[in-house]
Amino acid sequence: MAASWGMRIDANTASVDDWLRLPGLSIHQARSLTNLTSQKVSQKVSFTCIEDIAAALGLPVQQIRPWQVILQFCYYDAAEALEPQKVNVNTATAIELTAVPAIDTFLGRAIVHYRQSGPYKDLADLQDRLRLTSEVTVELLHYLKF
Repeated sequence: MAASWGMRIDANTASVDDWLRLPGLSIHQARSLTNLTSQKVSQKVSFTCIEDIAAALGLPVQQIRPWQVILQFCYYDAAEALEPQKVNVNTATAIELTAVPAIDTFLGRAIVHYRQSGPYKDLADLQDRLRLTSEVTVELLHYLKF
């Protein structure tokens, strides 16, 4: 029924909650599958078919074959999965900050200047102090840490 409603679960990005939508899957099994696919890139397991899921769970394929209509096995390039190196806005120099996309020399200097009144608490604090537009703030989301 779920498949007829268009429900799909990507086996390589599914969360514990996603896995628990499948009938007969225990929380322990859901956590195990999620742990396998959420490791560092060098240790990450990619599922390519229903047989991989069965092997990971130690179950016969026939037992989980009904899930096949819901599961998707998408391929993700390992290079795309790499996280960008985050820059700490409370310790970085203006020059180090310019390595971040969307931070030019002027903005890097402004970040350092306004940091003199205390460390930035989070991205919202940075946005407020520097009066950054939402567009610039979105560009910075994945590159800054506090």
